[in-house]
Amino acid sequence: MKRILFLICSILLSLGVRGQQDSTMHKIMFYNVENLFHPSDDSLTADEDFTPTGSYHWTYKKYYKKVSMIGKVIVALGEGDPPWLVGLAEIENEQVLKDLCYRSPLRKFGYRYVHYNSPDRRGVDVAMLYRDSYVRVLRSRKIPVIFPFDTFARNRDILYAMVQFPSGDSLHVLVNHWTSRYGGYAATVPKRNYYASVVRSLVDSLMTENPRAKVLITGDFNDYATDESMRDYLRVKEYGSRLPRDTLYNLMLPLARQSLRGSHKHEDFWGCLDQFIVSDAWLTDTCGVRQVGGAYIFDADFLLVDDEKYGGKKNYRTFLGPRYIGGFADHLPVYVVFRE
Repeated sequence: MKRILFLICSILLSLGVRGQQDSTMHKIMFYNVENLFHPSDDSLTADEDFTPTGSYHWTYKKYYKKVSMIGKVIVALGEGDPPWLVGLAEIENEQVLKDLCYRSPLRKFGYRYVHYNSPDRRGVDVAMLYRDSYVRVLRSRKIPVIFPFDTFARNRDILYAMVQFPSGDSLHVLVNHWTSRYGGYAATVPKRNYYASVVRSLVDSLMTENPRAKVLITGDFNDYATDESMRDYLRVKEYGSRLPRDTLYNLMLPLARQSLRGSHKHEDFWGCLDQFIVSDAWLTDTCGVRQVGGAYIFDADFLLVDDEKYGGKKNYRTFLGPRYIGGFADHLPVYVVFRE
């Protein structure tokens, strides 16, 4: 009798665990992975520094170590159910994505990818990983960004994809990596403002076609949630009292007020350059896929090291200048939770 009771309890426990694993709560993640270059030399881009003979001495051993580490971060963030969607910045090419999907810990989870080569001088792009057991890509394309005031600039494209979940509900995803602040904040503001206007124009088109379109915009914007590109050009708000249905909400605004929390550290300042911006329907619909809670930073201890110069912690990054550190990246991953 005891053996029978034990067997029944074991079966019930197993069903309970399986029920938790089949939970309706899932994650979408964004991660700037810091110069994930393939060590081969691409003659069409300025990637020579990230080759075995380049200034960073980027060997295949270091490369495969980093690929494995990035895969482990994505799996760890999922806590048993890795994110269904992963936006990536600073990946070099399709080979890097193949290695992430098939030669890292991600290979067990059926990841596929969406990627387009952009005209960036160094060859770094954005991409999107998705678990094809749960996510179907209905359509995708790259969105070129050409500054009218600097037509010779070679800018990173924006990645657009429309995906569908098992429920049949769909989501418009935009993955971004806007112009950096290198060269000075004031000098580069117009470039990020222009990126914001391109994104806003696309969202307006989606909203015209379907006022209840579910839109999720993510990436490394190289601006903070309170900067003018967000406030005046993308016209984002903090979710609170009901606003017009075409309003976009920046889920990082609450974190922006906490100077000790962020995804990226510059000297002694933690800030969120990596953000999630969503449409009203993604937050408020009572059926289909919808947001649960706010946006979060994955700041696990293994992604951080002591900051001996400024105190506290800092990102455990791959490089400090040209010096190899052997860590993960100079940004922390950010994520949201949604209900399917």
